[in-house]
Amino acid sequence: MADVETESMKNYQIALEKINPNTSRYPHCIVWTPIPVLSWLFPFIGHMGICTSNGVIRDFAGPYFVSEDKMAFGRPTKYWMLDVSKVYASGSNVWDTAVHNASEEYKHRMHNLCCDNCHSHVAMALNLMRYDNRTSWNMVNLCLLALIHGKHVSFAGFLKTWLPFLILLTSLVSLSLYINLR
Repeated sequence: MADVETESMKNYQIALEKINPNTSRYPHCIVWTPIPVLSWLFPFIGHMGICTSNGVIRDFAGPYFVSEDKMAFGRPTKYWMLDVSKVYASGSNVWDTAVHNASEEYKHRMHNLCCDNCHSHVAMALNLMRYDNRTSWNMVNLCLLALIHGKHVSFAGFLKTWLPFLILLTSLVSLSLYINLR
């Protein structure tokens, strides 16, 4: 048991050292970026992609299109690093195969904001690799877990994620107070 935990920490440390926000390289990570207007209103909803073992981002960017290394709504502002040792039959090859197969499948799908979207693409990749011994990944639990476990790539990433929402919220509260004080 201790050997498994030691190996897991070693894998985690190696991947962490390879993360490079300047070049948008996030090995074994799920990445997230805000969607203009939608994320301003609901900052927990955004655009999601999954990265290969060498950090190349794959994201379901629109109908019949999975982009490679150029996210539909800009560079990632948050990332959630996953543990490659939690992949069934552990290893980067299984990870990369699952990301590739999910991407190939989504190249043949129509994009639907509510039902079959970028989160669904990432969920399929996780289900194919049986990440954390699960095949029940879906857009809802990914949205929640990315919110909880995601780390901002920088302070600028934090601002890009939260500042529009905070400005909108402050404006609404100020307007409400102004109306109530009249």
